[in-house]
Amino acid sequence: MSEDAEEEDDALVAQIREALRAVIDPELGQNVVDLGLIYAIEVTDGCVASIVMTTTTRGCPATSFLKQAVQDVAWAVPGIEFVDVDLTYEPPWSPSFIAPEIAGLLGAR
Repeated sequence: MSEDAEEEDDALVAQIREALRAVIDPELGQNVVDLGLIYAIEVTDGCVASIVMTTTTRGCPATSFLKQAVQDVAWAVPGIEFVDVDLTYEPPWSPSFIAPEIAGLLGAR
């Protein structure tokens, strides 16, 4: 991969991460990025996004909604043609994953 292509993929990762701030966890009222629910974002071939995410608990009733919303929002980023979202519980989510800026709002710190 050329250095330019790598920089373009990195720029798309940043755009996706920013776009995912529009996905709000309905129970906590905060976005999935600041809640630490997004574990990884990768873009390959300049247009294929792979996202690894979790939910606050196994069996979270919002799991399907959140996974679909993450896929839809990432797909709306210009240049992205395919999005794969994998759900994982390794490592299990912890309140320590919450961004410091909002942790106090949720009583996490």
